[in-house]
Amino acid sequence: MKKILTFFCVVCSIILFASCNNGEEMPDPTPSTPTLYERVGGTTMVDDPANPGTQIEQGRLTLRSVVDSSIFVIAADPAMTPFFSTLLGEVGMGDLSGLTILSDNFTDFLCAATGAANPDYAYSGLSMSDAHNPSTNSRMSMAATDADFDAFIGDIAVGLSQNGVTDTELINDLVELLETTRADIVQL
Repeated sequence: MKKILTFFCVVCSIILFASCNNGEEMPDPTPSTPTLYERVGGTTMVDDPANPGTQIEQGRLTLRSVVDSSIFVIAADPAMTPFFSTLLGEVGMGDLSGLTILSDNFTDFLCAATGAANPDYAYSGLSMSDAHNPSTNSRMSMAATDADFDAFIGDIAVGLSQNGVTDTELINDLVELLETTRADIVQL
């Protein structure tokens, strides 16, 4: 009789627990650390100011805005303009196709590197080494030094500031992410 009563209590406990669960997952007791992508806006959908009538994830919009601002900062930086003579020549003749590709590729790279889960934001461009090597990428006018990379990071910081990204910890984390590419980009 004692065994039957114990068995009955165990079965009732299992049924009670299962019915209280209602198919919902139990909350994870350890909070996850947000990705950099989440910290710059994440997957919240917002209106895309560059494409009226469409929406974009806030994280991608933030990164694209920083990229576009940074491209203009870099284009105005005498230390950086020699790297982009082909691109700047095209823009000077009214051809913005190369500029659009650069913006899209750099934005995709940052989305993927910061943790965007959207497969539409995957980076599919050249490797960092090939993209920045004049012998494998004719659009790159010259190879970069550590000083050039430092100037690039400074220009990105200006682009961040122009877009209201002023949180020091976030900026440091983004710079740390960019620093992971230094060995592939610096080729002199």
